[in-house]
Amino acid sequence: MTGISRDAAWRRRTEATEAPETEAAADGARRLEVGDPSPESRVPSPDLGDSPSISMQFVRSAEGLKAIRDELGDCTRCKLHTQGRKQIVFGVGNPAADIMFVGEAPGADEDTQGVPFVGRAGQLLTKMIEAMGLSRDEVYIANVLKCRPPGNRDPQPDEVETCEPFLFQQVASVQPKVVIALGAFAARTLLKTQDPISRLRGRIYDYRGAQLIPTFHPSFLLRSPGYKREAWEDLKKALGLLGRQPPPPAAAARE
Repeated sequence: MTGISRDAAWRRRTEATEAPETEAAADGARRLEVGDPSPESRVPSPDLGDSPSISMQFVRSAEGLKAIRDELGDCTRCKLHTQGRKQIVFGVGNPAADIMFVGEAPGADEDTQGVPFVGRAGQLLTKMIEAMGLSRDEVYIANVLKCRPPGNRDPQPDEVETCEPFLFQQVASVQPKVVIALGAFAARTLLKTQDPISRLRGRIYDYRGAQLIPTFHPSFLLRSPGYKREAWEDLKKALGLLGRQPPPPAAAARE
């Protein structure tokens, strides 16, 4: 099965893409304690202004998210509703989560089930979350776009402009302490930049009252497993912001 296993093996590079290292060094990396990120790694967020359409006064609650979902309705605000999408894919998880994951847009499986990250990439994300010592029910997961673009193409600027206010309102309602942007598109949209993910990741950004950490999208990690260690370092950094550490690999393997 493609993906990462519960024994946290996904955290290590594959032999084909990683330089040799001693077992002691590898074990040390796997058990690295997470502390507060260094001050120089923190980057102020850009001035994003106000959300252009939706009131920003929902409380941090399931009712707040329901109100946003009701406002979204069976959305016909952009052209995606005429291009084959089956349904809105809003968000899922704890409405008062400390960690919020933001992806790009629904794929075919998500469009069918109406839930974000349920396909192969979603299965990998679930295992990444579990490796952090959490479950999907403890975090909140959403996408920039709520409708599947045809053929899984990249979202277009007019689609993002129309849909991103709903994402901003989700962030305002959940009030996460940490936002993890999955992939270049989500990171660029949230941070209003065109920098590549390779430049954006590894740093912490102040973002709408939270701390934002960009990392690789799970679909990219499925294609390029050699980057899983870097992704794991990003996830550990997120836990560090919450004053937590991941469970030891042996504990994860016993679950």
